Amino acid sequence: MQLAARALNYHFRSRLPKVQQWIHRPIPCQQHLWTYLCYAARNTNFGKTYHFNSLKKPEQFAQMVPLQDYESLKTFIQPIFDGQQNVLWHSDIRYFAKSSGTTADKSKYIPISTRQLYENHFKASSDILTLYITANPQSQLFEGKGVVVGGSSQLNPLNQKAMYGDLSAILSHNMPSIGRYLRTPSVDIALLPNWEEKLERTANLVIRQKITQMAGVPTWLLVLLRRIITNTKAENMSEVWRDFELYLHGGVSFAPYRQQFEQLFPSEKVQYWQTYNASEGFFGIQDQPQREDMLLLVNHDIYYEFLPMSEINAPNPRTLQLHEVEMGVNYALVISNTSGLWRYMLGDTIQFTTLCPYRIKVTGRTKHYINAFGEEVMVDNTDQALAQVAKKHQVAVRDYTVAPCYFDDTQNGAHEWLIAFEQEPKDMEQFATDLDYALQQINSDYEAKRFKDIAMRMPTVRAVPSNIFEQWLRQKNKLGGQNKVPRLSNDRQFLEQILTIWKEADKL
Repeated sequence: MQLAARALNYHFRSRLPKVQQWIHRPIPCQQHLWTYLCYAARNTNFGKTYHFNSLKKPEQFAQMVPLQDYESLKTFIQPIFDGQQNVLWHSDIRYFAKSSGTTADKSKYIPISTRQLYENHFKASSDILTLYITANPQSQLFEGKGVVVGGSSQLNPLNQKAMYGDLSAILSHNMPSIGRYLRTPSVDIALLPNWEEKLERTANLVIRQKITQMAGVPTWLLVLLRRIITNTKAENMSEVWRDFELYLHGGVSFAPYRQQFEQLFPSEKVQYWQTYNASEGFFGIQDQPQREDMLLLVNHDIYYEFLPMSEINAPNPRTLQLHEVEMGVNYALVISNTSGLWRYMLGDTIQFTTLCPYRIKVTGRTKHYINAFGEEVMVDNTDQALAQVAKKHQVAVRDYTVAPCYFDDTQNGAHEWLIAFEQEPKDMEQFATDLDYALQQINSDYEAKRFKDIAMRMPTVRAVPSNIFEQWLRQKNKLGGQNKVPRLSNDRQFLEQILTIWKEADKL
């Protein structure tokens, strides 16, 4: 094990010059990538439709190719479902990642080329380990295993040439040998379709292993860690995994969960590094300890454009190239990649925190926000406010969702929060007051609408049973893996569904 650990340390440290090259030369990387993408796809159905042969510069690309979403690309994706190739990308598309983003009833099938797997997903994973090892020269990360908790690892045939499944399934089936060596549980456990059985078997397995790292969505890893605590009767996870040092988190904001993880791992050597990846690609990685932002991955087979949120409803929205962006502005992320997603609206909003190098933070979703009364509240706002107030009241939050309460004849509008606590605040009324105040300090639009209760009244904050969101996910057949509850919604659809489950449970 020690010989393998030394070899892995050498391997990842030796990659540092390549990583530093793209960090310090982001604009040339993006320009070169744009040229390659358009040249490679010039003879595809999509490339012919939009005259890629005539494109000379990115400005032309933005003028000639409309912004896309999944619905607009379906006319090109469907022929690939039927077995055609050279439709969106010049090489064969062998995999489709089944995705719903934040839990919706309709699934998306995101094309993934073999090149994207290796030049985006696996390359980004290697880069973050390189940066971590560089920042922590005394690390013993590779002397143990890494726990990876994903969704279903089952792949299903789509046609004679292609298969579909969760992104975690596609990554597992194509994992380089280094990744297979480092990760746990084994494939036979990862393939289990039943999430609860997988959870129990994983917990029993990793109790006996030397675990130094883990990766996954915080909500589901907390479930695993609590199962381990129950099974071992340990005081905390540092008693179980004495050599643990790194958690690579992503999928949702870590802010509401940090306190719980710090209680589970009461050790100063444990670090929390953030990643930003999705079925459509791997976009960002943390590069230094204690930072809460991420390097934008500019040399990983994704060409970026940035749509200011002020432009999102414009008839002809103008996107910006990387060299045109500013710090502190909310942009909708637009990507083109080596799987044939062209000028694709990812649905996420980001802000730049530094421009040299380019670092970002995820601020929310273009569709998952609340602007029912002109308050323009983003997920980043509610995550921050809730984390601050939970810490003040010394409580832990498992999950939450927020939706508007609309105007009626007797009162003006408000927000309604459903929060699943590990333990409820002693004074819920004061908690709600503090939450309202914290959000006002973070978001000036919300503060203006709350002024003297003229446009919005005090929010309603309800403590719901700790497992209510899991019940909702189970009803949607979305339990486990990358699935998550939508934090914010501009309508009451999700919130009313959760309230119905709660009321039905009270009748039992």
